[in-house]
Amino acid sequence: MAGREGEDRRADGADGVDATWAQELLDHLRPSGRDIRKVVAWLAAAAHADVALQDDAGTRLAGTRTPLDEALVADITTGRIASAALQDNGRHLRLVRVELPHAATAGVLAVSRPAPFDRRTADIVTHTAGVLELLLRARESAAAGQRLRRATSDLRLAILQLLMVEDTVSARRVAAGLWPGLLDTDTACVYVAESRPDDRDRLAEECLAATSEQALVVRCPAVDSHVIVVTPGEAAAAELRALVGGRPGTFLGGSARQSLARTATAYGQAVSALAVAHFRPDKAAVYAERTHPERLMDPAALRDWAARVLRPLDALAHHTRAELLATTRLGLEFTAVNAAAVLGVSRNTVRARMERVEGLLGTDLSDLTVRAAVHLALNTQAGLDQQPDGQSGADTRLADLLAGPALHTWAGELLRRLDSDTRNLRRTLRTWIAAGGNAERAAQRLGVHAQTVREHVRSAEPVLERQLLAGGSDLYEVVLAHLALGDLDQPALHGAKPGHPDAPVHG
Repeated sequence: MAGREGEDRRADGADGVDATWAQELLDHLRPSGRDIRKVVAWLAAAAHADVALQDDAGTRLAGTRTPLDEALVADITTGRIASAALQDNGRHLRLVRVELPHAATAGVLAVSRPAPFDRRTADIVTHTAGVLELLLRARESAAAGQRLRRATSDLRLAILQLLMVEDTVSARRVAAGLWPGLLDTDTACVYVAESRPDDRDRLAEECLAATSEQALVVRCPAVDSHVIVVTPGEAAAAELRALVGGRPGTFLGGSARQSLARTATAYGQAVSALAVAHFRPDKAAVYAERTHPERLMDPAALRDWAARVLRPLDALAHHTRAELLATTRLGLEFTAVNAAAVLGVSRNTVRARMERVEGLLGTDLSDLTVRAAVHLALNTQAGLDQQPDGQSGADTRLADLLAGPALHTWAGELLRRLDSDTRNLRRTLRTWIAAGGNAERAAQRLGVHAQTVREHVRSAEPVLERQLLAGGSDLYEVVLAHLALGDLDQPALHGAKPGHPDAPVHG
């Protein structure tokens, strides 16, 4: 023992403190080293001992399991004593109380070694217990913060999903508790920011900061590179554009201003604009910067036609009707998987709701011309201040809506952009649409490879400035253009009564 005491004196400084072990212990408090298992392992090496850290229930948190006297441990965890030292079967044992965050009792740090505890080793054990308490508190605080951030993120998503199905009353009620005034508005814009998936969390936080938390910022549940922002104010648009402009590989698409009930429509517009943003030098684009076919149709005739197409749904309960229409609008814009993720339901639920709508309308939604027609009817009715009363005037047909000179001119100018390409992109696109967007079937009809069809359709996208392969509003506009020029047969809306102008004509 005399030799060991000499070693201790040489190791200690003039003030009796070993600066080496103290510095090593402090290093474990650095952000990169905060790990209770590493601290316990360090203590075992520094004290030449077996070390175990357990909580008040006896669960080992770190280190190697050491047999302990249960009564003695209970005295320490309940606060009767703060520490204990004893010798048992040739080993020296020291137990120290370690406070646990949010626990009625404490944990125990047990250190067992063959040699007695000298002053240096005892000091190391005591100071290590203090460091472990700090790390346990920090870990609990970080975990609580993470739980709070996750709960807040889930709440934002729930609000968005309520808006997507037009339940604005519930959305406002949920938002009012945490973000008073956030949805005290009749209209809003939706923006979709895109970055690399591994950079999305930071982008979401920057979007929150840029909008001063006066916008609904949601990590898109369907696309892991997208952040959705619903903002009632105009200032947020400039802030988001500035944010995107300063970040490489980041793009922004925005919708036209819509009523809160049309959040799903605005979301589709923002995604469409996002595709255009990839071709813009400022990496940002806003929907409604181009002419849309519905704006060239007679408004009264369009409303009458839409009401008649959707009339089979009018007998449903209001909430059921709204749920089916909102789901179908999203299902026509995106895949069933993505629509389900946005709505917070299963993809089978999305498919079941759309099949129910399909059955009520008596039509086939696998036909792209039918999808374009139903999409037009849904968006037309969603834009009305109130549901039509069911009274209709003249029996307007879709062909009549598409026959106007302004719309015919728009359709011709749009599709003529493809004529300069020697690959005859226009013929490929028309055939692909007629084949329901199926490249294999279109390839068989054209006598080419399916990959050639996909390449032609993909080549048409930047020329038309519209997404085609992804489906949605852009594709339906192109379908309507073909219908307006007579390049495709009019859709068979089987829900119309026999002899009705929109009933299919055979022969």
